[in-house]
Amino acid sequence: MSENRFDGKVAVVTGAAQGIGAAYAAALANEGAVVVVADLNEQAGNDTAAKIVADGGKAIFIRTDVADASSAEAMAARAADELGGIDLLVNNAAIYGAMKFDLLITVDWDYYTKFMAVNLNGALVMTRACFPHMQARGGGAIVNQSSTAAWLYSGFYGLAKAGINSLTQQLAHELGGMNIRVNAIAPGPTDTEATRTQAGDHVKTLVQSLALKRVGQPQDMVGACLFLLSDDASWITAQILDVDGGQVFRA
Repeated sequence: MSENRFDGKVAVVTGAAQGIGAAYAAALANEGAVVVVADLNEQAGNDTAAKIVADGGKAIFIRTDVADASSAEAMAARAADELGGIDLLVNNAAIYGAMKFDLLITVDWDYYTKFMAVNLNGALVMTRACFPHMQARGGGAIVNQSSTAAWLYSGFYGLAKAGINSLTQQLAHELGGMNIRVNAIAPGPTDTEATRTQAGDHVKTLVQSLALKRVGQPQDMVGACLFLLSDDASWITAQILDVDGGQVFRA
């Protein structure tokens, strides 16, 4: 263990079976948290939890559909029952690697509805399921996964992430009185299997527009996530932190 900022804490990370979510889960466990790997992918999710345990951490996998309130509530109830409660939540799950490209004015409505149910509403579904358990522990912290796509033209993906930013700010005010902080991270182009599937060689072009001329790595997101979840950020809430190599800037 490098540090122990999260000793005694229980952290739920959605979409933690692979990619950035798996990096978040491993890092939280490395700093003492007991991690719930919450994902639909049972094989990869169990593998992620098993690797954390093999590396000396504590983790369990719970199959979770973030778009289904009953699934989210069952996950939260099991985490509270088996692990004693919930302190931290990372809303990372999203449809991304297999995402279809289309215009808002032509995308199939059923697909759009499913997409938004996961990529936007899923963060609210999970927060609603987890916050009572966090409140019972005296408070906690939530990090939502946004994207720089929220600031750029990116179709319904960007729309979902813009919604995540607004959701973050709204929930920060609703939950602040319960001592629950809510922030978001907006990654720029990041070298994951999902990004390689979606962007391919276009990533090389994107890199040239960045202030720092390299693609991001999952590990680049980890420090920001751990900071926002930790007591080091105890007076920070309702913020969206771009971790993007200087892709976007806002006055």
